[in-house]
Amino acid sequence: MTTRIGVVSLSQGRRPDDLARGLDSLIAQRGVELDIVVVGNAWQPAGLPPGVRSLALPENVGIPAGRNRGAEAVSGEYIFFLDDDASIPSPTFLADAVARIEADPTIGLLQPRVVDPSGVENPRRWIPRIRKGDPVRSSSVFSVWEGATLLPRAVFDAAGGWADPFFYAHEGIELAWRVWDTGHRAFYAGDLVAHHPAIEPTRHSYYYRLNARNRVWLAKRNLPWVLVPFYVGSWTGIQILRWFRRPAALRAWFGGWLAGWRENPGGRRRIKWVTVWRMTRSGRPPLV
Repeated sequence: MTTRIGVVSLSQGRRPDDLARGLDSLIAQRGVELDIVVVGNAWQPAGLPPGVRSLALPENVGIPAGRNRGAEAVSGEYIFFLDDDASIPSPTFLADAVARIEADPTIGLLQPRVVDPSGVENPRRWIPRIRKGDPVRSSSVFSVWEGATLLPRAVFDAAGGWADPFFYAHEGIELAWRVWDTGHRAFYAGDLVAHHPAIEPTRHSYYYRLNARNRVWLAKRNLPWVLVPFYVGSWTGIQILRWFRRPAALRAWFGGWLAGWRENPGGRRRIKWVTVWRMTRSGRPPLV
């Protein structure tokens, strides 16, 4: 029986050529049945290929919430999220990714290797490991690049979906942690490839503030309280070392840091201590 996959592509309509390229790469997939929806974040999607549905949101609810609205609109045993500026070059990508998960049921989330098709150097941040190593090497991971992610639908639902309040930044860490908390693991498949342009995230004016606010929220929503100050403290030290020569960036970052402590993100669901142990044993305790 052909595997059915619900596919969510989130867009504000600002990259029509990229969106068309990504949708074409989905339509070209072989060996799977797709239920594709383009979610318009404060945009009415138009001119979509036959068989691709649209879901218009009246306002920009942010990236994770927009993905969640799309997830509610599609059906399938699996769910795949593809950014509107990403594409999948192999026509068997989804069939191959599903086969990988079905061959190893411990995998609850799969992120492929990300490559800029123009040939420029790929950012190291696309490899979601502290010790980056060879980008072709596959491994368990504890955060993910969110632009191309595949999950069994049951795992996505058990994990609670993306972090609606985050708007932008670190939602891939929370989803990975919560996948681990379901008893599965997040997995980086270095031999499977998605395409995406190499653009610095700091191009967004809100990057520094949301990066800090969501780092605090991530801890407050997910960690046992005793670990919260250790996790936030370690990342505070890292950012000071990283940006002490950029005082404007650091000021914006600390503005978000303070907001993270003052504001309540809701949605707290503490990961289990056994999950902390599994993550630690696998090489990444949730302390940094």
